Amino acid sequence: MTTAGKYLTQLTRLIAFNSQLVEEDDGITVVDTGLPGSAPLIIAAAQKLGKPIRRITLTHAHMDHVGSVDKLHELLPDAEVLISARDARFLTGDKSLDPDEPQTKPRGSYSVIKTRPTRLLMPGDRVGSLEVIASPGHTPGHVAYLDTREGTLLAGDAYTAQGGLSTAGVYRLLFPLAAMGTWNRPTGLASAKALLALKPERLAVGHGRIIEQPQAAMQRAIEEAERSISR
Repeated sequence: MTTAGKYLTQLTRLIAFNSQLVEEDDGITVVDTGLPGSAPLIIAAAQKLGKPIRRITLTHAHMDHVGSVDKLHELLPDAEVLISARDARFLTGDKSLDPDEPQTKPRGSYSVIKTRPTRLLMPGDRVGSLEVIASPGHTPGHVAYLDTREGTLLAGDAYTAQGGLSTAGVYRLLFPLAAMGTWNRPTGLASAKALLALKPERLAVGHGRIIEQPQAAMQRAIEEAERSISR
């Protein structure tokens, strides 16, 4: 468990796979459930924090982010389960693309799960203190969450910090999985720029450490992505 600021606790399994717990007045919002088998770790962390889990919300539909949804829902049947309306389709096995989306094949490991979301999210929606921010690219319906109390940005795989901060689709030798699973790199780059424009005070991602005052590092990652895409 790694804590940051007043409200954030990050849980990490197998060195590189994160879930985030965000404390609210009424309990805890879990952002991404990690790999299968992560439910006991998440529940133990919530117990240590002394608050119930009220919401399970997802940045996107890849297996390493939704892998413990079914088990958590089984153990916590009253908790909300939330995901973007776009990526919710992947949870049912539908990998079709919309006509207005770049027609590049979705990549990465998508899991069909039994649990049906209780709410489908759109950009601008609120999940407790978190504002839903569109950040497509890694997947078509990827979203980030901005904690408006402290400026903490929970960016999922729109950025990756394992082996150095990078935008979606930029390879890191020490951790290539996020790049290998990215659907559309130009779209991801545009989302990375939009997230930087929010001027976050803290960045927490699906893979890698929490970064305080991340704006300069985010700008460098964007510049690297621009060079990579232009080659």
